[in-house]
Amino acid sequence: MALHHDVDPSETAEWVQALEAVVRHDGPERARELLEAVFADARLRGLHISEDLSTPYVNTIPVEAEAQIPGDAELEHRIRSLVRWNAIATVLQANRESSELGGHIASFQSAATLYETGFNHFWHAPSHEHGGDLVFIQGHSSPGIYARAYLEGRIPEEQMRRFRTETGVGTGGEPGLSSYPHPWLMPDFWQFPTVSMGLGPMMAIYQARFMKYLTGRGIADTSGRKVWAFMGDGEMDEPESMGSISMAGREHLDNLIFVVNCNLQRLDGPVRGNGKIIQELETNFRGAGWNVIKVVWGRRWDPLLAADTEGRLVRRMEEAVDGEYQVFKSRDGAYVREHFFGADPELAKMVEDWSDAEIWSLNRGGHDPQKVYAAYAQAVAHTGQPTVILAKTIKGYGMGESGEGQNITHQAKKMNEKALFAFRDRFGLDLTDDEVRNVSFHRPPDDAPEMVYLRERRTELGGSLPQRRTEAPPLPVPELSAFKAQLDGTADREISTTMAFVRILSTLVRDKELGPHIVPIVPDESRTFGMEGMFRQLGIFSQVGQLYVPQDAEQLMSYREDKRGQILQEGINEPGAFSSWIAAATSYANHGVSMVPFYIYYSMFGFQRVGDLAWAAGDSHARGFLLGGTAGRTTLNGEGLQHQDGHSHIQASLIPNCIAYDPAYAYELAVIIQDGLRRMVGEHEDVFYYLTVMNENYAQPAMPEGAQEGILRGMHVVAEADDAQLQLLGSGTILREVLAGADLLREEFGIGADVWSVTSFTELRRDGMGADRHHRLRAGRKGFEPRDAFVRSSLEGRTGPVVAATDYIRALPDGIRPWVDAPYTVLGTDGYGRSDYRTALRRFFEVDRHHVVVAALRALGRDDDAVAAIERYEIDPDVEAPWLT
Repeated sequence: MALHHDVDPSETAEWVQALEAVVRHDGPERARELLEAVFADARLRGLHISEDLSTPYVNTIPVEAEAQIPGDAELEHRIRSLVRWNAIATVLQANRESSELGGHIASFQSAATLYETGFNHFWHAPSHEHGGDLVFIQGHSSPGIYARAYLEGRIPEEQMRRFRTETGVGTGGEPGLSSYPHPWLMPDFWQFPTVSMGLGPMMAIYQARFMKYLTGRGIADTSGRKVWAFMGDGEMDEPESMGSISMAGREHLDNLIFVVNCNLQRLDGPVRGNGKIIQELETNFRGAGWNVIKVVWGRRWDPLLAADTEGRLVRRMEEAVDGEYQVFKSRDGAYVREHFFGADPELAKMVEDWSDAEIWSLNRGGHDPQKVYAAYAQAVAHTGQPTVILAKTIKGYGMGESGEGQNITHQAKKMNEKALFAFRDRFGLDLTDDEVRNVSFHRPPDDAPEMVYLRERRTELGGSLPQRRTEAPPLPVPELSAFKAQLDGTADREISTTMAFVRILSTLVRDKELGPHIVPIVPDESRTFGMEGMFRQLGIFSQVGQLYVPQDAEQLMSYREDKRGQILQEGINEPGAFSSWIAAATSYANHGVSMVPFYIYYSMFGFQRVGDLAWAAGDSHARGFLLGGTAGRTTLNGEGLQHQDGHSHIQASLIPNCIAYDPAYAYELAVIIQDGLRRMVGEHEDVFYYLTVMNENYAQPAMPEGAQEGILRGMHVVAEADDAQLQLLGSGTILREVLAGADLLREEFGIGADVWSVTSFTELRRDGMGADRHHRLRAGRKGFEPRDAFVRSSLEGRTGPVVAATDYIRALPDGIRPWVDAPYTVLGTDGYGRSDYRTALRRFFEVDRHHVVVAALRALGRDDDAVAAIERYEIDPDVEAPWLT
């Protein structure tokens, strides 16, 4: 806070005394009303008062207003100390042979009180009485969470010794503890993957909003449940950490609590060495409409602050920067006496009778259970706003010379013997010298008072956390016949696969049983995808409904916001939309009810923009549909380099449980979506789908008889020639160029060809890899049954070489090469996108019908015909390759 020369201190004192009187007699709310009225009048008079959204560098909650922590403080201290020790043992045991496995000691040590206060007093597990709170745990604190689970008897010591050994190799197939919170690796334990910095805060915000959505729509009652998200102050530099805080404020997400562990350090050094991260974050969050609670100082500072009648101590607290505070806690009491209190003679007098040890014991707020409890209690009770708690701590608290408050702390994976003994003594641990030297795990007998207390506290709160449940009942899935319009085709009428998808979605939302569980999500692109008709039909979710008459109110497809709206309209915000999709796609585990999210977006702005979130979705066992709209490098023709997607299927293939398809026809889309529903919500399979849909209109054929298996497995034949000399493969809209190429080969060169629609090169490749592995590891064993790759078995007995063309880079079709037992040529759209007509783009990227013909002729060894075709089709053989221009 800025300090200015006061021209009339007496007058200032009168104003302050008047304010104090209002607070004393009429309460703080009345005082706030008066101040707001004065400020408003001042602005009307042209007095532009500087907005200082930060408050003094002291605790937000006055001592007299603190809720008092219940329970047994001594037993909680013992439990906290045991958790601290076992967290250290978890990392040190893993690194006894070498430091190869790594791990983090310091992060949890700084946050132990923050977590333990929640575990003992606030966080409900799911039970019949309570739906359960959702806790996003900071990834680097995982050893402390394992340590508590060990004390509770949830994790045996044998598994604790296998921290960061996740494969089960050498342990009889029994994996150890995952390095960080990973639901994929520990599906009954972790709920949320958080260690990719910034994703936890964003996912927590949209999880909290989705809980409001479930309640608003009457799907599930989430009232009384909270989302708690833990993060470090260094993590707040990630754009994702802060990027959606205004949405949380705007949506009044009072079910959301952020806890920022402000230990002032990131990996390399101070977070804000020349400033104050707590003050900076307070300003940002308060400006975004959050309730901000600062927990800066522990109880041992209270008498000093109470005696600070002239404000000298608070002034000194404010002028010292974080770089200095870090140094203070890496030295000793004498250093703090000289360099903190010694900066002002009057402050030095305040502690002149104190020993250096007493000065050194002055604690930070995040390490004081009473201060933390008071903050949590106020946060839980607060309504109308999300809350952020800014808790000041020390990184590596308790590690002493091995890393407490030091720049190297984050990387510390070892503690020397002296530091371990000091830790034992500092926290009063009942450990023998040998247990300390061996860094032994320690769990007191079950009847020890602290163990009884630990179990009682969690029993009262419903059970252990974290825990992941998957008990949502399955949902009925419509039969394939429900999509008869797509299966029968459109005759001569031309529509895009995007429009076919919208019609499939309309069928689903009308289903009486499944329909309410469908969650359409759009990032401000509904009109692009022809979905504006759903505005009035389904409504756009808004907690306040619609407080205005929309401009298009008299139109059939007017813009309608509704408290029970079904559509999640996220604005131009792909990360936010994807976070909403994750919340819906994991609802079966977090809320006990399956939801089916359909998120449609420009395909270029999917995996390329939010790939980290897509990876987290896979880790989370997400179930739902992603629709990459306006897909294909030559199909979205007018937008150019930044918009034209030719590689999203490669990115999708990187996620093991992402099932990706590039359907050409409406019937393929219907078959894929119906089967996806069966797998995900009917049979609870842990997969999610990525489908590309295009904006090019053409006639949609009826589904050929017997095509369903091939559609789902990755390829099916759509045209056959009795005299076929080669096999042509096409996917998405480029299938039509392949079909046209086959016609040219017949008409102009007398060559017959079979044509295949490849719905998923990715699934074909995975199937082929599985078949190879099956043979490599099992051939020769008794009872071995050969298994062939679907590509190989499909093409078996077919004549000639194979040519494949797609609207994606060549790496996609090239992925099935090992199982194509014939000469194989691939055409694709490698290079930057361009804006032009589709015919020009397909010629430029060499995937049009003419290039298909040339590739086929070359593959057949008919070089003279290929040269003639190049001349006939006016192909320039000297033009530079598209991936080089």
